[in-house]
This record gives sequence, structure tokens and C-alpha cells, in this order.
Amino acid sequence: MEQIMGKVSRPLQMMKALLLSYGVTGILLLGLAFLLYKMGLGESQVNLGIMVTYIVSCLAGGFYMGRKGKTRRFLWGMSLGLGYAVLLWAVTCFTERSGGDLKETILMFFICILGGALGGMLS
Repeated sequence: MEQIMGKVSRPLQMMKALLLSYGVTGILLLGLAFLLYKMGLGESQVNLGIMVTYIVSCLAGGFYMGRKGKTRRFLWGMSLGLGYAVLLWAVTCFTERSGGDLKETILMFFICILGGALGGMLS
């Protein structure tokens, strides 16, 4: 019975981890916006800040999933990073009416999956 309950709660754990990741994203983007307002950051600095936001957010979610997953932690972290990237890409497609630049999209997927896997391994 415990095995069935464990498998049923995996999607719920994934949703909680995604909410955690997007919460961290919101906080970090607010901080980045404040820095942009106060310091007048350039485009390359803002892009670097966004990449760091992706990494830290997926790392936090991957760490949470790794703690809950118990086994194959890096795979749970990678799946969190993939889910984060897919949802982010879907929102981008919905708001921009295009998929965005292919090179940037591939880089974003790679960064998110790698950040989630790293979080899972560190858990």
C-alpha cells in the first residue's frame, strides 16, 4: 500500500517543487528589477541575471525533488528542470506568439535541466 501511495504523490510533489521554483523565480526577478532600476544595468548584465535566476530556481526545485524522491535524485531534479523549462517555454510562446530564438530556447532548456539535476545531486 505504501508503494502505491508513494507513486500517487509524485505528481503532487512535482507540482509543489514547480511552485517552489517559480516562487524563487519571482523573488529573484523582483530583485533583478530593483537592481535594474537603481543601477541601470545593461542588457548583457540583465541576461546574465536571468540565467542565474533559472539556475538558482531549478536548483531549489531539484533539491526539493531530490529530498522527496529518495532514489535517482538527479533524475528527479532533471525532470523538475525539464518541467520548469517546458512551462516557461509555453508561457513565452503564448505571450510572444512565437517560440523565440531557437538558440536561446535550447540554452534555456539546457540550463534548467542542468540546474535541476545539480539540485537533485546536492540533496
